[in-house]
Amino acid sequence: MVDSDRIDNLIAAVPPALALRAGLDLGIFTQLGGSAVTADTLGAALKIEPDRLSRLLYALASIGLLEVKDGHFRNGAEATAFLDASKPTYRGGDHALLRELWGADLRTAESLRQNRPAALHDFSEAGPEAAVAFSRMLAPGGVIFGRHLAREMDLSAISSVIDIGGGPGTILVGLRERRPQIAATLMELPTVAAVAPDILSEYGADDVVVEEGDITIAPSIGRHDLAILKAVVQVLPPDQARTSILNAARCLTPRGEIAIAGWGVVDDDRLGPPEGVFLNLTFLNLYRYGESYTEGQYRAWMTEAGFRDISRSRLTDGCTLFRARLMG
Repeated sequence: MVDSDRIDNLIAAVPPALALRAGLDLGIFTQLGGSAVTADTLGAALKIEPDRLSRLLYALASIGLLEVKDGHFRNGAEATAFLDASKPTYRGGDHALLRELWGADLRTAESLRQNRPAALHDFSEAGPEAAVAFSRMLAPGGVIFGRHLAREMDLSAISSVIDIGGGPGTILVGLRERRPQIAATLMELPTVAAVAPDILSEYGADDVVVEEGDITIAPSIGRHDLAILKAVVQVLPPDQARTSILNAARCLTPRGEIAIAGWGVVDDDRLGPPEGVFLNLTFLNLYRYGESYTEGQYRAWMTEAGFRDISRSRLTDGCTLFRARLMG
């Protein structure tokens, strides 16, 4: 017997996710912290009319993100651990980016009908204002990813790292919280490289070297023990994806390591993991080229570039990570 449960559940999953996003946008979970307050008190702090705010608060309570007792709201266990921006385990740093991605997802049919991205985003053509806005949106999530990567890797033998295509460069901030002595370089396109130093300075990382460059054309001018490519390969056409990995290998010292990360990775059967499969649709709306490439494609490009001991793992935030080392 066939019923509509699968379809009904997919439709019903959307409003709770949008309520979560609204809570992050408004900073509700951070504002609550460890306290229990009324809608009146929280509304005054957030400058929002309490009766209207209470609709969202009760919605968040209904899905377990908040708890409510006698008209007082407090963070639930998961919100306390992962949605309070004051906590090192904060998982909401990319909520502004999430807003952009979900907005693009609504245009998938339009992108397919018109055979072009309906919400085109082009890094190479971004003006200064757009570059600043997008880089600032990426900055908090970059710090969090850097922390995840530092927990995943042994950095004891790393003396120099380069973040290739890393936007504001804040991955380096998170990575160096454990080993601040590591020399750090950010390699970015000129428009983004121009705005990165100010953002890095806000994070206390004035010592990061910012190098203008395009990894699809040439490697860095220096050599480093570790090269990071986060969400870079997936936005490039296949020939440039391949070239970017070849050039990244040329940025490394003998037996240097590479870390390629992103949600835009799919299994060879293209049916999973879900974040890679559905991000592949998002790419249709944002980029002229690029896609969720398969594990086999990544391994082939990395092998051609001289990398061995290639491993694939999943970080705690769900991001796929490929690691490998150059043969000496």
